[in-house]
Amino acid sequence: MDNFVHWVHLLAAAVWTGGLITLGALIPTLRKAGADRQMLQAVARQFARVSWTAMGVAVATGVIQVFQLDVAAGLRDEFGGRLFVKLLAVGLAAGLALAHQLTAKNSTPAVRGAMQGAILLASLGIFAAAVAL
Repeated sequence: MDNFVHWVHLLAAAVWTGGLITLGALIPTLRKAGADRQMLQAVARQFARVSWTAMGVAVATGVIQVFQLDVAAGLRDEFGGRLFVKLLAVGLAAGLALAHQLTAKNSTPAVRGAMQGAILLASLGIFAAAVAL
């Protein structure tokens, strides 16, 4: 069961971050190809459905894994600190994504791109923190 939960956690994280990278490459290409705002919004809405689901699954499976941990007493403080950094990055990525989703309609393409870049950096920070665990 532990391996399955871990596998689902990693898959959800890959969907979230891989989707950000893919979307970051597709949107400018679609824009250059003449896609109108309505099409770009449809792409963004579908990505939001997939990415929020992936984020929810990643958070749920992450919580399950924390409860399954049996960290040796000597490593607990170090591990807890690293986990805290990862959780901060998760909160930052989720907060940025929510802010972006709520403000995207009224933002310029440059602001939307900057927000997407910040979300991607926070997501990559999650991966870096996870590797350090």
